[in-house]
Amino acid sequence: GVTEIYSNQDAFVAWKKDLGQASCWGDSHYGGDCSGVDFSNVTEIFSNDYGFVALKKHLGQASCWSSLGWLCSDVDFSNVTEIYSNPRAFVAWKKDLGQASCWGISDVGGDCSGV
Repeated sequence: GVTEIYSNQDAFVAWKKDLGQASCWGDSHYGGDCSGVDFSNVTEIFSNDYGFVALKKHLGQASCWSSLGWLCSDVDFSNVTEIYSNPRAFVAWKKDLGQASCWGISDVGGDCSGV
């Protein structure tokens, strides 16, 4: 059955971790459609007001979804130890390396290139 439920301002994710499956509903602009996301080997799911991230920590991979363009395809998720969020941005932290990668709205945290 469902092991975790995640939410943001307009969408939900019901995760069946043991089965590597999830169901999403709500406004597709905010992540309510996850039909293209592969949940196998996902170790953690994160959310902010506008989207979701499914992290495959041991594989160094992640999937991000919402139709607001906050895709994380340019982010290197290898060695990521944690993901943090605020309402409009995410940061993937590599604690052991002292490095971070950010995405989202740049002026509210989505750009951490100066850190």
